[in-house]
Amino acid sequence: MNSRDFDVLIVGSGLAGLSAALHLAPTHRVAVLTKRAMSDGSSGWAQGGIAAVMDRSDSFESHVDDTLIAGAGLSDPEATRFVVEHAPESVAWLRELGVPFSLEDGHLHLTREGGHSARRIVHVTDATGAAVQQTLIQKVRQTPNITVLEHHMLVDLITSAKQGLAGPNRCLGLYALDETTDRVETFRAPHTILATGGAGKVYLYTTNPDTATGDGIAVAWRAGCRVTNMEFIQFHPTCLYHPHVKNFLITEAVRGEGGRLLLPDGTRFMPNHDPRLELAPRDVVARAIDFEMKKHGLDCVLLDISDKPPEFIKEHFPNIYARCLDLGIDITRQPIPVVPAAHYTCGGVHTDLKGRTDIAGLHAIGETTYTGLHGANRLASNSLVECMVFARSAATDIVATPQAAPPGLPAWDDSRVTDADETVVISHNWDELRRFMWDYVGIVRTNKRLDRAAHRIKLLQGEIQEFYGAFHVTRDLLELRNLVTVADLIVRSAQSRHESRGLHFSRDYPQMAPVAVPTTLTPA
Repeated sequence: MNSRDFDVLIVGSGLAGLSAALHLAPTHRVAVLTKRAMSDGSSGWAQGGIAAVMDRSDSFESHVDDTLIAGAGLSDPEATRFVVEHAPESVAWLRELGVPFSLEDGHLHLTREGGHSARRIVHVTDATGAAVQQTLIQKVRQTPNITVLEHHMLVDLITSAKQGLAGPNRCLGLYALDETTDRVETFRAPHTILATGGAGKVYLYTTNPDTATGDGIAVAWRAGCRVTNMEFIQFHPTCLYHPHVKNFLITEAVRGEGGRLLLPDGTRFMPNHDPRLELAPRDVVARAIDFEMKKHGLDCVLLDISDKPPEFIKEHFPNIYARCLDLGIDITRQPIPVVPAAHYTCGGVHTDLKGRTDIAGLHAIGETTYTGLHGANRLASNSLVECMVFARSAATDIVATPQAAPPGLPAWDDSRVTDADETVVISHNWDELRRFMWDYVGIVRTNKRLDRAAHRIKLLQGEIQEFYGAFHVTRDLLELRNLVTVADLIVRSAQSRHESRGLHFSRDYPQMAPVAVPTTLTPA
């Protein structure tokens, strides 16, 4: 019955998790569990910035409208307004913590990105996520009441239903693999927050780091939570195409500042696809690039901002300039080769405006959730602000609803398993899963492709579950188990949507249905 006890367990060390930890630390003993180092999540990779109404010429109504338009009828108006109206205070909080936002004449410099009708993107040159993450990590390490546990991989949640306890189902804690000792530890707390990020690694090509394996979505589903809109996976239009770089993002702001998409012969092709040209929402631009690549048999297209003065490019995009120059591409004189890549999980664990899930004592925040904000397509730079707004909201709810300590929890039982004799099955299944998800469940889908994916997923689930039941758990096995669960949720959601909307485009159902309805799956 030995366990490590805290007031709140937070799984994930990105912007959502660390923000929640800082809000809770004055009143609660908080543990932040992260499966690698604190800085290894997706938040630090965000280049563009944070969308917030900060200029007198802008308005909440305009930001709400832009979000609803990008969401293709599926963004929840109440959730959208909630985030938009709390966005400025989130930026102010980050400034108080010392985030060095880019300034112009002493004021915040605001840039514009695709789908926005105004300049409202607060940023730190082209490395906003890294600057924000570094600031929060430093603050968390200096804050009493926060215990950071790196290299702790979430295995599963512990719920009252799984323990056979009477009453409504409640989260009592979790099991986590401590990779430093290779032991599964038991953690107990009256409140748990999932802030584990998205699931981009379910695809072969992604802008996400290796940590984005859908852990929170998968464990919440296994525990009994609903998930919503998992078919809407955002493919970022412009990922650097280079043999030595697998997932370097070229921020939306390059197009926002005048970058043009070209074919290899220099032809600008976005006028043939949308009147908003390169500033159309991401789903439109990604499909346009995919169409042109397939039409012309191309490995990539080109993004050109070289008509801007070199000083302008180096000032606004110093990291992209330096990274490309290291690879022999001078973006002040040459176009950047780009391809679409899986970028953002718009669906996830179903939550309310307080971050509450279907299980008492369990909150979820950030990319691992469905809050209703993103609908069928996330508007650029609405992700970081969603993390902060719901981190504060969930923390406020936890402070307002104190709970008694859970009962004693059983230790992890691995007495009937052995060390794996070989792990090639894990790497093989991982590779197979990501390849057929890219081929069959990518930017353009068909019924036949989805059926093929569903068949392969069923076979993989059987193999993985057999392996999981027979051998000691490892991070690779746990991530694969979670990825195949998320893949199943994506395919099942896609199969149930008989229309094309936002990020879900089906050749069998190319028209948009007259009524927009979210896709919600409920565990059996």
